[in-house]
Amino acid sequence: MKAITALILVSMLISGCSFFGIRSGYEQPQYEIVDHIGESVEIRAYGPRLAAEARLENTDNSEGRNSSFKLLFDYISGGNRAGASISMTSPVETVESSKKIAMTVPVETAGAGKRDVYMRFFLPRNYNREAVPKPLDPRVRIINVPAQTIAVLRFSGFSCEKSVSKKKSDLINTLDGTVWRPVSKPVAYFYDPPWTLPFLRRNEAAVAVAR
Repeated sequence: MKAITALILVSMLISGCSFFGIRSGYEQPQYEIVDHIGESVEIRAYGPRLAAEARLENTDNSEGRNSSFKLLFDYISGGNRAGASISMTSPVETVESSKKIAMTVPVETAGAGKRDVYMRFFLPRNYNREAVPKPLDPRVRIINVPAQTIAVLRFSGFSCEKSVSKKKSDLINTLDGTVWRPVSKPVAYFYDPPWTLPFLRRNEAAVAVAR
């Protein structure tokens, strides 16, 4: 049933407002809440995690999300050297980054909207690096995600690029002037299945921070 649910998610990944996310009934990474900033931002301490990551270069945002999701879904559905099925977890993590030249001046080198896109599925806690099945597709790799302190801004609604970008900016602005400073590029977490009503959805803008 969970595999069918995930397959539906793939088919519903569309341009503009994406529908992906997989919260109900799925394992989530454990964390400890260490601080709050106002009523909107939560500071969480995550332990080390293992993730499958698909990274696509120079692609359209929606196309990159869809393709990355399918690569990862194929991997956990048996597209690995062991032919094993791996339980899905939530959230799905995504990030898009503009191409850059001349130090920090962003340019889009292959047409409007072209970016590097990566997506991660965090793997169940019962796997370690030695035991996890190896991907067949070279575009999927297994990575160790170190322990991190992460600032998170939760929001509802669909995962429209404009909305997600605004929430990332809101998160960075909220951290300004506090004891926490960003130490990575902001990412987005998506938790819910496609039939979840927009106002009930759990989405998060997140960024690794340090004091």
